Amino acid sequence: MARIAGVTLPNNKRIIIGLTYVYGVGDTIAKRVLKQVGISEDIRVKDLTDDQTSQIREALEKNHRLEGDLRRDVMSNIKRLKDTGSYRGVRHMKKLPVRGQRTKTNSRTVRGNVRKTMGSGRRVLTKT
Repeated sequence: MARIAGVTLPNNKRIIIGLTYVYGVGDTIAKRVLKQVGISEDIRVKDLTDDQTSQIREALEKNHRLEGDLRRDVMSNIKRLKDTGSYRGVRHMKKLPVRGQRTKTNSRTVRGNVRKTMGSGRRVLTKT
């Protein structure tokens, strides 16, 4: 059971996939770290020795921001955008897409799946 940056890696996955469970580590960084440390990408997490796990942990923590620190940085960047009142900050406050995506037909789940079309609201009473 390997733990890196407070995250328990899944035992039955290959190490290159298991490392991506750590926030801030993707495919590219995982490949780079494994190549730097000299561990095969095909080895399973459960087959790692304690020495190999500590080498990977040291290489990641020394060169990259992970988990809590990275989440804190992202949140502070978003807070800065909101405080300055920039366009992106306003979009974050309204919980709308920030990067120019269309909102007429997409992003329904964020907006509450609101469908405003003819006849979707009031029901017309008929004479009997």
